[in-house]
Amino acid sequence: MSDVTRADVCAAAIADAFKDDGEIFGSPMGLLPMLGVRLAKLTSNPDLVISDGESLFLAGVPPLFAKADVVEGWIPFRKVFDVVAHGRRHVMMGATQVDRHGNQNISAIGDFAKPTRQLLGSRGAPGNTVNNRTSYWVPRHSPRVFVERVDVVSGVGPALAKEAGPAATRFNDIHRVVSNLGVFDIGGPGDTMRLLSVHPGVTVDEVREATGFTLDVPADVPTTREPTLEELILIREVLDPKGLRFKEVPEPEAAS
Repeated sequence: MSDVTRADVCAAAIADAFKDDGEIFGSPMGLLPMLGVRLAKLTSNPDLVISDGESLFLAGVPPLFAKADVVEGWIPFRKVFDVVAHGRRHVMMGATQVDRHGNQNISAIGDFAKPTRQLLGSRGAPGNTVNNRTSYWVPRHSPRVFVERVDVVSGVGPALAKEAGPAATRFNDIHRVVSNLGVFDIGGPGDTMRLLSVHPGVTVDEVREATGFTLDVPADVPTTREPTLEELILIREVLDPKGLRFKEVPEPEAAS
């Protein structure tokens, strides 16, 4: 479809990151991750367990930020930590910085002793990355986000996890990085970031220029798939009829 937007493509790419998880707790953090996880629940992975982001497990799949329609269970904030430590979970977080080894920073920018900018703090990122499958969503791909080395390690990539030993590597699984330009994993040489696909209308050179480190680029890089007609209807009429997704990926960013 000629009117498929970049935001639609990103939602489908995020859904694809969760499609093979089976019965696992999907924990999206942010608007597009929430949209993608709910899209996966309605299409490729109906066994996915989702919540309202506050205290309820959902049996239904309501629109973004709508009141829960069918409640399946109760998961107050303190119970989330039990799932983090002992449960099957796939979390998609944001990243102020992410480096070539898949380390993430949401804590501070600059020297650790005297940062130039204070951010959220590491919060649950270390525990997420050593206990659960973890992916990242970056709505504005740039060299300031995709850096050679993060200023502070909040989320732990596989190389650092291996340095820390078996306790850190047992469940460490940096699955996907989805940005407004493409899809990546940490499958390059030496546990480095690899380009898996570029979104429609984006070139490999554009991704390279927007990345602050040498990216592993296979000889043949496919184009990220566009959502199916069914997925577009779900995105536009069921899950996000108000077009909230365009707050993160503006509408003029057409897919092709």
